[in-house]
Amino acid sequence: MMQRSPEPELMLDDDQARAYAEADFSEPHEHFVDLFAERFPGPVDGLVLDLGCGPGDVSLRFATRYPKCRVHGIDGAPAMLAVGVELCRRHPSGSRVTLLEGRLPEGRGPAVPYPTIISNSLLHHLHAPDVLWGAILRDGAPGARVFVMDLCRPDSIQQVDSLVARYAADAPAVLHRDFRNSLCAAFTPEEVREQLRAAGLHGFRVEQVSDRHLVVWGRL
Repeated sequence: MMQRSPEPELMLDDDQARAYAEADFSEPHEHFVDLFAERFPGPVDGLVLDLGCGPGDVSLRFATRYPKCRVHGIDGAPAMLAVGVELCRRHPSGSRVTLLEGRLPEGRGPAVPYPTIISNSLLHHLHAPDVLWGAILRDGAPGARVFVMDLCRPDSIQQVDSLVARYAADAPAVLHRDFRNSLCAAFTPEEVREQLRAAGLHGFRVEQVSDRHLVVWGRL
């Protein structure tokens, strides 16, 4: 089994933020919302907290799918948020998405407790993953829906190379590099299960849903 190699927690570079905003992540990001809807059937209204929202694409897609909700997105990278504010300004659902600067564990949404908490591709960035689970326990309302999606670490560097070739061969150099680093920084499903046990989130489930993604879901 390949050992984990952590990467920087924050994406602070303006060019990096712009590359992410301009990249086509429609398939995995829309898949995120589809997978949430499968695991939590029915309407979603009220406030939603999106931890590690980046430039806000998932926040906007979630708000579009659920037109009665409002999304508060939290991210620690000002460059990402600056791009996201512009995306929200142009998006039909942007008036229901608010992006705010905050870095875990100190950062938190302005309207706790939240009945729904989502997070996409934040976990693998964290050097101490328990801060994510701690923030969810702290800021979620009793019975809150929680849905986290992230990369999962391959077994070998050869599998990393294969995934990078398959999904990022034609991507800009910065995205090619970051995808490779992120795969190496991700956790395995069993490592995530151990994190949940340590946090006391015993009713949560971990599922690998693709050759590179896992989801964590449950209710507080």
